[in-house]
Amino acid sequence: MEIIITDLTRFSRQDIVCIAGINPRTNECIRPLPYLPTTECRRLNILPGAILEGNFTPRPCSVPHTEDRSYQSQLTFKGPCSTGEFKAILKATESPNVQEGFSVQIPFGQKLISSNTSPQKSIITISVNPHLVRIVPDSFNTGKIKIIFTDRAGSEFRYLSITDLGFYNYAEKNKGEDFAGLNNFVHSQSEVFLRIGLSREYESQDGRKGFWLQVNGIYLFPEYLEEIRCYS
Repeated sequence: MEIIITDLTRFSRQDIVCIAGINPRTNECIRPLPYLPTTECRRLNILPGAILEGNFTPRPCSVPHTEDRSYQSQLTFKGPCSTGEFKAILKATESPNVQEGFSVQIPFGQKLISSNTSPQKSIITISVNPHLVRIVPDSFNTGKIKIIFTDRAGSEFRYLSITDLGFYNYAEKNKGEDFAGLNNFVHSQSEVFLRIGLSREYESQDGRKGFWLQVNGIYLFPEYLEEIRCYS
């Protein structure tokens, strides 16, 4: 089976990378496990839009992370898809907004979905107005970045973590910047697609327990910044 990679996300452990992709025949989202070594991703130049082939099989998983699949032996890199193919796979999996995508009520201003109301999926695609997106430095963690955006239902989501590996690496290389140039570039685009993911279940220090919203991928059309979509 072939999948087109739509999510290439970082961990606190920098030696592994989480990938997820879409089967273009069925639009099914698949998260291959075990996680790939970062060195292997770099060696094969696996980036968003890469086509990977593998034997993906069901594995024990619990909601919302129903995309988890095991793979036998190694994955095979089949090269990149075209820009048109990548945009088409994002559109084919697009949800109207965050709340409808996860099919749960999300209180205004919240970025946590309670464990008591687990969705049936952990990754969705949405499109947003480019002018309603802002990337900002993380005030508490130097070198990390957050995102503020408003979805098509008018719900604003503030300071969600960006786990998109390309954007994270960009922030690491540009510590201390206010990202005005980056935001101007985002605002100049015609379309912005976001891959919204849910963390594994986590309990915060204040006792809140559940799945935290994060942004796994930020994709701009018709242009993109090569510095973000490449390995340095």
